[in-house]
Amino acid sequence: MLPEPITLEQLGWDPAWDEEFADLRAAGFEPGRVAVEDKHHYLVHTASGPVTGIASGKLLHESEVPANLPKVGDWVALSLLPNEPKAVIHQVLPRRTKFSRKVPGRDTEEQVLVANVDVVFLVQALDESFRPRLIERHLIMIHESGSRPVVVLNKADLCADFRQTLEAAESAAAGVPVVIVSAKTGEHIDQLKESIHPGETVVFIGPSGVGKSSLINCLCGEEVQATTEVRAGDSKGRHTTTWRELIALPQGGIVIDTPGMREFQLWLAGQGVHGAFSDFEALAPNCRFRDCSHTHETGCAVKEAVAGGQVPGERYENFLKLQRELAYLDEAQHQRACLDRKRKTKAAQRAFNKIKRRANAQDA
Repeated sequence: MLPEPITLEQLGWDPAWDEEFADLRAAGFEPGRVAVEDKHHYLVHTASGPVTGIASGKLLHESEVPANLPKVGDWVALSLLPNEPKAVIHQVLPRRTKFSRKVPGRDTEEQVLVANVDVVFLVQALDESFRPRLIERHLIMIHESGSRPVVVLNKADLCADFRQTLEAAESAAAGVPVVIVSAKTGEHIDQLKESIHPGETVVFIGPSGVGKSSLINCLCGEEVQATTEVRAGDSKGRHTTTWRELIALPQGGIVIDTPGMREFQLWLAGQGVHGAFSDFEALAPNCRFRDCSHTHETGCAVKEAVAGGQVPGERYENFLKLQRELAYLDEAQHQRACLDRKRKTKAAQRAFNKIKRRANAQDA
């Protein structure tokens, strides 16, 4: 059964999107927003109600990589089938923001998790699973996405003295707002609500078991997402959410829940590193060299801050690790691009030779 209709404005449609869509509307297409993705089949909200959509053959053919296909949060141009709640998706509108990671495994390929998100709530739990280094990893890609990050520390009811944990979280967040909440007791949930405005889209990300679905239930005022208890022995959770889903909030705004990500490999990042390590950027003008990488150079203000205790050593070591990971990924992408160009050149040469042989045969 399809869900109840949601207006385009509730979904985040605004005059800028309407202007972007003008030519497509003139061509006879309707706008819709992807709520659920299942391979090449989608649940899409439109002005006339929710429909099940499939990607057109042309869209599949012209999308050189899977990241270009529709993802949850995307606005798409579609044609409705008469007399049934089905549609064909013909085009993905340019994304304002996108939150990505490298696909799990050895392939160097982008996986777009959600698109057109305004706020990303990065959730960790105040229990044994708390990992400040994971906050830094996630923040790189949140800053790179173009969305506004908010670090959410859930399960405040399980932490008797969270001063040390809060300090570690604030250090890892580097100026990003940090909110302490409890989905179980409802403590400070209003602070999350204040971060969500009508027409905006927010997404909850974080490992399994940190309470993302429980927080969404708090925002909705009812249980719209299934939840499970974490294991008592190691505070690890099971995947409750199995796909990304778009949910309308009663106070306005759209929320997207995501499956817990046991593996989060970085994708290509530029400004995201600077945002996640903004404290390093603030120190950089005091470095001896203008292009200091904060690794081996003498007179590095960042290394001096680490030695003096102003920057935690674990944070600096994680910065070096993430830099190495991004450099490796960049080189792997460069090599892959070179191989792709060679394959295309060889394919074009084979096609040309085939045409030439046909022409010679006709002349003979």
